[in-house]
Amino acid sequence: MRTRRSATPFACVLGDMELVRPLGLAGIRSLVVAVPGNPAIWSRFTREALHWDGSGGEEGLVDALIRLGTAQPEPPVLFYQEDWQLLLVSRHRDRLAKAFRFVIPEARLVEDLVDKGRFQALAERLGLPVPATRRVRLAADPTPPDPGLRFPVIVKPLLRDEQWGAAGNGGKALQADSPAELRALWPRLATAATDLLVQEMVPGPETRIESYHVYVDEQGGIAGEFTGRKIRTFPLSLGYSTALEISDAADVAALGRDLVRRLGLTGVAKFDFKRAPDGTLHLLEVNPRFNLWHHLGAVAGVNLPALVHADLTGRPRPVMAARARAGTSWCRLDQDWRAAEASGLSWLSWLSWALRCEAKLNMSWDDPMPYLRGVAWPYLRGRLSRRLRRHFPRQAARPRAPTAKA
Repeated sequence: MRTRRSATPFACVLGDMELVRPLGLAGIRSLVVAVPGNPAIWSRFTREALHWDGSGGEEGLVDALIRLGTAQPEPPVLFYQEDWQLLLVSRHRDRLAKAFRFVIPEARLVEDLVDKGRFQALAERLGLPVPATRRVRLAADPTPPDPGLRFPVIVKPLLRDEQWGAAGNGGKALQADSPAELRALWPRLATAATDLLVQEMVPGPETRIESYHVYVDEQGGIAGEFTGRKIRTFPLSLGYSTALEISDAADVAALGRDLVRRLGLTGVAKFDFKRAPDGTLHLLEVNPRFNLWHHLGAVAGVNLPALVHADLTGRPRPVMAARARAGTSWCRLDQDWRAAEASGLSWLSWLSWALRCEAKLNMSWDDPMPYLRGVAWPYLRGRLSRRLRRHFPRQAARPRAPTAKA
């Protein structure tokens, strides 16, 4: 995208505090486009909020964004955090570019990376180091086929949606240790209503998942990068991240740079790898969008959203650390204590670690309202409401006589 100079352009954020905070730490205020209740609405770094409840669908959101962007004296910088937001920006890039500045890879590459089936085809075409995988078409395979892979395997959807959420039991994927287990899973998987990928599982726990994070400018230069690893997920196996840590893995960075070159990627991206017992790195996925790691990276000294904002607004790039500080950690307090308990860590040991954790989802001493108003108060209000309903059950409503309508 072409850049236009602006004195004080703000950020338009399709996302949460993990984008608002790194921008705020760089002195950039945000306009947050979010569903009501998003804790980022209450941040001191949020200039204002545009509440969007899903009405009007994708076209309605694009129209609202364009009205918002064109009403500003300078085009805002647009940031996006989830897959559906990435696809929205990519598929409507020409219209949105009239009102916003943003970075995004080439449209076909975006589609290839988001759709797991297309990503597998791309990986095979480019010789990327992905585990052996087979695509299964549910309509053509009402019973589980022989995948021709070594067990254990993991089963994951081409696209994660609400239907997969139920079939996947709250996780990103499901594991089958034998053909018999795959057959037992099949009736539940059939409810996902989406084609699936069956993939050989790289041995080892989720703590062996490492990642490379990068911002590649329009000239193809790496403007900023860092590496990290997972500490805990919930569920423990194939779950969502609850604790993360910046690493200093030279081989992860080297492989990430090589894959950036081979893909011809520009913009921001996260490369997820799993390290096998022999040390080999296997590529699991590539996410060409902003994500929760960018908060942790900014605290560790490498603020990728701030670099993007500077480039798109024609400002000098902010000074960054030569390397992100290894050992800097992030956690999601409302879930990580459960992951720690499930992994055998005592409450006191976890609490001691959590208090030392440099970055926390929605919670910081210098910006407390996202946690107090967006997390703690809804939780307490919900508990109070449930308790009141138990002690003072509502009487059955009396039937009312119909009223005439004007």
